[in-house]
Amino acid sequence: MGRRFEELDWRPTPMGDLVLRRRWDPVFRADVHEIKLGEDFLMSSLFTVAEEEMARLALGEPERGPMDVAVGGLGLGFTAEAVLDQPGVASLVVVEALGEVIEWHERGLIPAGARLTADPRCRFVHGDFFAMSGSEDGVDPQEPGRRFHAVLVDIDHSPRHLLDESHAGFYEAEGLRRLSRLLHPGGVFALWSNDPPEARFSAVLGEVFAEVRAEVVAFPNPLQERDAANTVYLATAHSA
Repeated sequence: MGRRFEELDWRPTPMGDLVLRRRWDPVFRADVHEIKLGEDFLMSSLFTVAEEEMARLALGEPERGPMDVAVGGLGLGFTAEAVLDQPGVASLVVVEALGEVIEWHERGLIPAGARLTADPRCRFVHGDFFAMSGSEDGVDPQEPGRRFHAVLVDIDHSPRHLLDESHAGFYEAEGLRRLSRLLHPGGVFALWSNDPPEARFSAVLGEVFAEVRAEVVAFPNPLQERDAANTVYLATAHSA
């Protein structure tokens, strides 16, 4: 059992105070790591099922390889770890807007950091994923214009509940068309959402991608004594 509450780091940012904390949860009887930005909880280690399932859904059905993968949003590293667990993953680029979060992983303040920084397939990129995905150079500064077999995004709470209004254009057809240029023909775009499936967003995805579906991922929530659910949107790019 760790301390009941410990603030591991605090940083001021243009988007609000960024806090990494660890606390003991008596219900789960485990240490819980949390990242908070202003009044928003960005990530908690309590509930990670949907983030991990997103990687399996995007990369594991059917098994393919070798695959180059990009992830938008590092957080506590659960999505990135789940990607590396999938067979056939050859490389992973993780784009994170907050340099402090990358530093926490590199310093070992976040449990996943040790594995992610030690895996030669994984590389962190400090940058705005939304701006980079819409640019000609793309999301890998070392290889401008690089394409990927899959791009997974876990940044905003949902296509409607955004951390910053500047992200809104990404979820419209033109933003998604720019994103699709990052994918090889037949590549997969996956998006995590905290909200139920939205018909409007699925329709917008359908304007850009060949195949679209929304998977509801349910998991037990002992804190509320009921199941909770997240959504994973999956969209397959047109073949050449």
